[in-house]
Order: sequence, then structure tokens, then C-alpha cells
Amino acid sequence: MLDHTPKECIERKALVINPAKTCQPLGATYAALGIHRCLPHSHGSQGCQMYFRSHLNRHFREPVEASTSSFTEGAAVFGGGANLKTSIKNIFSIYDPDIIAIHTTCLSETIGDDIPTYIAQAEVPEGKFVIHANTPSYVGSHIVGFSNMVKGMVKYLCNNNGNPNRKINIIPGFVNPGDMREIKRILKAMEIDFTMFPDTSGVLDAPLTGDYTMFPAGGARVEDIVAAGNSGATLALGGFASGDGAFELKKKCKVPAKVLQTPIGINATDELLMAASNFSGREIPAELEEERGQVIDIMADLHQHYHGKRAAIFGDPDILIGLAAFLLELGMIPKYVLTGTPGALFKKEVDRMLQEAGVDGRVISGGDLFTLHQLLKNEPVDLLMGTTYGKYISRAEDIPLVRVGFPVMDRGVHSYLPIVGYRGAMRLVEMISNTLLDRVDRDAPDENMELIM
Repeated sequence: MLDHTPKECIERKALVINPAKTCQPLGATYAALGIHRCLPHSHGSQGCQMYFRSHLNRHFREPVEASTSSFTEGAAVFGGGANLKTSIKNIFSIYDPDIIAIHTTCLSETIGDDIPTYIAQAEVPEGKFVIHANTPSYVGSHIVGFSNMVKGMVKYLCNNNGNPNRKINIIPGFVNPGDMREIKRILKAMEIDFTMFPDTSGVLDAPLTGDYTMFPAGGARVEDIVAAGNSGATLALGGFASGDGAFELKKKCKVPAKVLQTPIGINATDELLMAASNFSGREIPAELEEERGQVIDIMADLHQHYHGKRAAIFGDPDILIGLAAFLLELGMIPKYVLTGTPGALFKKEVDRMLQEAGVDGRVISGGDLFTLHQLLKNEPVDLLMGTTYGKYISRAEDIPLVRVGFPVMDRGVHSYLPIVGYRGAMRLVEMISNTLLDRVDRDAPDENMELIM
């Protein structure tokens, strides 16, 4: 007779099943879209860029314009220099962007294309810019690609001309346009002069006007990114996606840098406000204090729905660190925390948080969804939080899923609504508590409904 007793996860060293990430160039493409009038360019084959665009299209439900060097067998053998130089000439001639942001693919990285030399030899019109980032797909994840493109922005564009300003640079990390709008709203409420880069608000959440615009009105202006080298400080929101860019700016232009958690939940949002206040000298306005009090009131009102519930969360490292911290604030138990992005620092940080809270949880970096599914079969939880791909585990194990992170391709509107800041915390509490309550409503007899409510 077969033994169907759940066992510990099968150890795998050379195989990924259902990855909890995607490749670097997608993150680089997303970062590039956060520059006004920028055309992301994939130095590789057409199929690579089609995949990145499709993934971004399905998550944001917006057109994503990007170009490619269109490698064929000849470029793969002899190098893609001619393709790239021709691409740059054609792009400026036909589409007239202000800037081209080039990222590499597996193929161009493997054959060793010298992108800086190709750029130097290309025909770049006066007043236009070309930047690049090396983003080999076979290492890291889309978060690493985002980080590398932000570093590319700093290396090519940022400049300290000796005339300091009182601005604060904000590197928001790999978050939705709605999150970037919320961060900007908070800083504007504090009357802080800032530059956010990259900034996909107004690009991937642009209004429908009836007229096609290849380059929407949003995005960080090139001149503002250049002037970021004169700013008084840089706040990097999320160490994995934003930290390297902030430290590169500190190294190049001597701009002080501070890395914060992605501002998900009460404490992380508090830290953002305090850091912004300390660097700018601005007071935190009463309207933000009121929002904070509202969140705490909501948490108290709904605590019976989620307190003590166990959750499994997966996705990008910066988002997961913020979510894990917020679940602990709610009194929930992050039983499993899994990211597909490799890196020991993630496990160390979340383990520290769980230990300080006295919570027994399992933290995995560089993992995949097959591993998470095995863990949930061994020891189920009350709630699953993560991307669209979690729906298969949700169905198989009958665990409710709250969709959060990237990508979410089977729901709409999510990219417009923030999960950061106090308003984002309200939304997360609403999603978590109502999802859990729906499960209780489904399973409870009708005569007990009054007790539940």
C-alpha cells in the first residue's frame, strides 16, 4: 500500500518548477518606462521583447511600447553591433524619443557585445540620450533588472554641477503606478520638493482620451534625473530594487542615501514620513496623522477576522518584506515567505522580523511555487497572498488567495490602487479581512451568521 503521508519538500538543485519571478530584462523595461518620452530597447531577438511587453500588457492593461535589435543567426555569430547602431538611428528618426534605454538579453550577454562602445559609435542626435544596463536573464530576476536599469540612469544621466538644491530623490522600487502616485501624494501633502525616478504614473495608468499617444505625459523628465545629482538626499524604498541606484548616486554625486522598506503598513510608512521630514525639515501634516489613526481604527474594528490567522506569501522581496511586517502588525502569522529572487539578505531580514515577533515561520529565497505547494500540502494555512500564479495552488488546496504584487493578470484595476502608505494599508486590511470573511460565510451554517458578524 502506498504511503500518502506528506513528507518534507524534495530537495532540488538544478531545476525550477513554476518560478516565482521572471527575467531581468522585464524589470529593466519597466524601469525605462518610468522616464518621460523614453523608448525601452531590447538588445536581442524579437521574441524576448515580445514576452516582456506581453507580460506588462497583461498586468497593467495598457500598451507598452518598446523596440528590439531583432537578432538573427548572423548577429548571434558575428555580434549585434551593426543591429544596435542601426536600431538607434532608426528609432530616433522614426519615433523621436528623448531617450533610448537599452537592456541586454541572454544572447547578447553570452556573445559579449560591448554596448558602451556601440553607443559611442552610434548616431545620437544632439539633445538626445542613450543609456544602457546589462541584464543577463540567466541570473537574478526582474527585480535585479529594475535595479540595474536604475543604476544605468544614474551612471549616464545624474550630474552634480556644484549647485545644490533642497530636493529629495525618491527611488520607489518595482511597484505599481498607483503606489507611485500615493507616495507622491504623501510628499506633496508634506510640501516637499522631490524628484521620483523612475516614475510610471501617467505612463501605465494614463487616461483614455480617444487619441493615441506613443509617449504619454507621465514619467520622470530627463532634466530632473540629471539634476538629481544636486539633491540633498535620496530615499530608496526597498533595498533590492532601489538600494543600488541610491548608493550609485551617492558614490557618483555625493548625495546622501537612506534605504527604507517599501512603505507597506503602519511602521514602514511612519519611517518614510520621518525620514522625509528629517531631510526636508517639513512637519508631518494633520491629514496624514488622521489617515494613520483611521487605519488603526480599521485594524481594531476587523481584528476578529484575521488575528492569529496563518498566511503564506510569495512574490518580490521588497514587497514581501513589507507584507510580512504588516501581517505581523495585524497579529497574523506569516507561516511561509517565499521569493524567487535569490539573495541571502532577504532571508536574514525576514527571519529577524519573525524572531523579534516570536513567530515560527519558514523563509525561502530563490524558491519556486512547486516548493511552496509542497509546504502547504504538509502544513496548510488560512490565507495565500501573491501573484496570479498562486491561483493554481489556491484551487488545489482550497486556500483563499489575495492577489498582490507582480504580475496580476486575471484581475483589473489593481495597478491603479495603492498598497503603500496608510491608504494602501486600509486597502490591504479590506482585502485580507473580507477574503477571510467570505470563507467563513461559505463554511458557516446560516443560523450562525449573526455570531460571525
